[in-house]
Amino acid sequence: MVVDMSAQNGMAPIIIKKKKVVSGGGHHGGAWKVAYADFVTAMMAFFLLMWLLNATTEKQRKGLADYFSPSIPLSRISGGGNGAFQGDSMFTEDIQPQSGTGASDINPMDAQKAQGQTGVSDAEKAEEDSKFRAIEEQLQGRGGESMVSVEMSRHIITRVTDEGLIVELFETDGVNLFAAGGAEPTPLFRDLVRMVARVSGSVTNDIAISGHIQSHPVVLAQNPVWEVSHNRANVTRTLLESGGMKSSRIHRITGHADRKLAVKNPMAVRNNRVEIILLRE
Repeated sequence: MVVDMSAQNGMAPIIIKKKKVVSGGGHHGGAWKVAYADFVTAMMAFFLLMWLLNATTEKQRKGLADYFSPSIPLSRISGGGNGAFQGDSMFTEDIQPQSGTGASDINPMDAQKAQGQTGVSDAEKAEEDSKFRAIEEQLQGRGGESMVSVEMSRHIITRVTDEGLIVELFETDGVNLFAAGGAEPTPLFRDLVRMVARVSGSVTNDIAISGHIQSHPVVLAQNPVWEVSHNRANVTRTLLESGGMKSSRIHRITGHADRKLAVKNPMAVRNNRVEIILLRE
């Protein structure tokens, strides 16, 4: 408090009071709340990060990382667009097998492998596919004229792939195409192969033959699956030629033993089969 000395001259003293005001009063301030909120937010983000690392796979984590640091691909093949990606997908696994610039590197299959510059136009490929479909219809009887009986049709499956038309002749439970454990064909298999030779005479495609066999239930000192599968493929070649097919059309004969299974059970009879492939020209 300050007292003005002018009171000594007969004037009323002037009193001036100075009061110090402290805003918030110590712990009543709000600055610490902001800092605490930032700390809680950071801890929540940390625990979310730890949960994501534990709950996601390596592939998913890579996808998250790529999302926050995207890269712009450079493609030498345009799909018709004029943007950064030139009409192609930025995911090479999706686009490369179709555009011919590479093959799939994650579990590649025949259908995923890039064919490269084959020199075959779309019209030529469509015409060849049409011929394959016509052969399929004759083998399956979908066109109204079947060259096989009901019994024979139970042992035939056809499919068109990038390699060509695959005609698969397979055994069923109780009905064999070869003598047990050997390569001696049954009358049913002879009829099947000669019928395929007649039907495939409408085209000039080369032929590939693959033999497959089921696994043995016990481990043998000399496992005959390689010899048997190759011998069955070779017998098929002989029957095709006796059925009227030119020997010059036979491109290759392969025995795959029990390495390429048709079903998961390696000892299933369904794995005993011969594939006759009409290769694309």
